[in-house]
Amino acid sequence: MLDVLLVEDDHDLATTVVQYLELEGIQCDHASNGVRGLQLVQKHDYDALLLDLNLPRLDGLTLCQKLRDMGHDIPVLMLTARDQLQDKLDGFRSGTDDFLTKPFELDELVVRVNALTRRRSGQARILRYGELKMDLNKREVCRAGRPLKLSPTGWKLLEILLREAPVAVSRQKLEATIWGDSLPDSNALKVHVHYMRKAIDAGFLSPMIQTVPGFGFALRDSDDQT
Repeated sequence: MLDVLLVEDDHDLATTVVQYLELEGIQCDHASNGVRGLQLVQKHDYDALLLDLNLPRLDGLTLCQKLRDMGHDIPVLMLTARDQLQDKLDGFRSGTDDFLTKPFELDELVVRVNALTRRRSGQARILRYGELKMDLNKREVCRAGRPLKLSPTGWKLLEILLREAPVAVSRQKLEATIWGDSLPDSNALKVHVHYMRKAIDAGFLSPMIQTVPGFGFALRDSDDQT
């Protein structure tokens, strides 16, 4: 069951959202102000954060920015009555992943929540999956606490796979993201994945870099492979 947090000061709306999400099999905690919301996120491992923009004590933009500064990669869906472009730009700069403008349909909220929880936040500066942890600010990556050494291309490949894990990423997307229109020879991606696999999987019982025949590659831990 998914476990999400709603930070919303409108009590009636919050009650409706919490009850509807739970009918859809999504556990939802509620905080009525930004300070309490920040405390709950720090104490619990939520799958997503549903965040009102205008909140007492600590507004949604500031709360989101604080979480990103602390390294939290929780996906954030901002709920707001504002639909101006500048408001959305401010939200994305603070680390929001998606917006839903009030009033909204509850079934659309469920779709957005499910989509967000299938991936990690693209705004995060610290990426985690299974035993892997990548700190984008410090340019450090480790598996089970063991530091890993990657080439610049290997770093880019792992970042892409971490952001999508455990979903497979196509060869075309990997090549386009890393090299753009200046594609290398046909074996370049294969060679870089080979060295990345040696760096990440060597010395561990369960390989995490998985080849998806005829498609591309995926990052998966032992639970995803069973």
